Amino acid sequence: MFEKHAALFLYAVSPVHMGAGQAVGVIDNPIQRERHTGHPCFAGSGIKGAVRHGFTAIGGDVTLIDRLFGPDAGSSDLHAGAVSFGDAQLVALPVRSLKNGYVYATCPQALSRAQRLLGLIGIPVVWPAVTVVEGGCLLANPALLSGDKLHLEAFEYTASDKESASVKTIAAVLTAKAFPVEAAYAFFRDKFSQDLVVLSDTDFAYFAQNAMLVEPHVRIDPDTGTAKDGGLFYTENLPPESLLVAPMLASQTRTGKGKENESPAEAVMAQIKAVLDGKLLQIGGDVTTGRGLVVAKVVEG
Repeated sequence: MFEKHAALFLYAVSPVHMGAGQAVGVIDNPIQRERHTGHPCFAGSGIKGAVRHGFTAIGGDVTLIDRLFGPDAGSSDLHAGAVSFGDAQLVALPVRSLKNGYVYATCPQALSRAQRLLGLIGIPVVWPAVTVVEGGCLLANPALLSGDKLHLEAFEYTASDKESASVKTIAAVLTAKAFPVEAAYAFFRDKFSQDLVVLSDTDFAYFAQNAMLVEPHVRIDPDTGTAKDGGLFYTENLPPESLLVAPMLASQTRTGKGKENESPAEAVMAQIKAVLDGKLLQIGGDVTTGRGLVVAKVVEG
């Protein structure tokens, strides 16, 4: 039973390719998505594997790996790990804007799910419920508007409230929890607190499906140094500046070596938080091309 709980916010600083493993459309290498919403997500197993793989690189003690994450499958000393990660769900997505470059777009559904997740793991957050009609938007920064219109990509949305107090409150809460406090992130903390935009669930779902970064790749023939016939393929990536959140749970260690050798859940959570919080992680594929870089922020329940 997991006794300690925390929220793991993941902020993308590069394109991220957490592959789905199968293609059903025109994109050869699509990213993972939730079946019921179509929103991009990170599978908890992928997060755990990435953290385990890079544990020592981000400052972790190599002797803690098996105790925290469990031994390798082929080990003769099998036992359960003490740390678990849930699936990361989308909170906000960067969308190109006519004003200020881009905005952080979200929707009532994504906000409500994030609020529920935080509450379930003991991090109660209070922000106003918001309702947005299709074709409309709520925002806190009137400088994003042309008249009363917000232009995102090729679409136009009508602002029902040009300086929404509700959006300001939501943005302030998320900014305080999701971003590291170091000076390097000051610009992005300020931008998120000012340029958060709430769209309807339907309008946000369109961007979650169609505003991804899709890159063409070509396989090269090693003998000729030219492109192989039929070697063109497309890879989908979650864009940088995306924000997701996942539950992180901890129990006491279970090595089977006697209770005097075990660590309580509080110590396990402290150990994993000390290594992860504020660190740059690499998750997903295409590591050799700089993909998959995310900044982790741990908020305990």
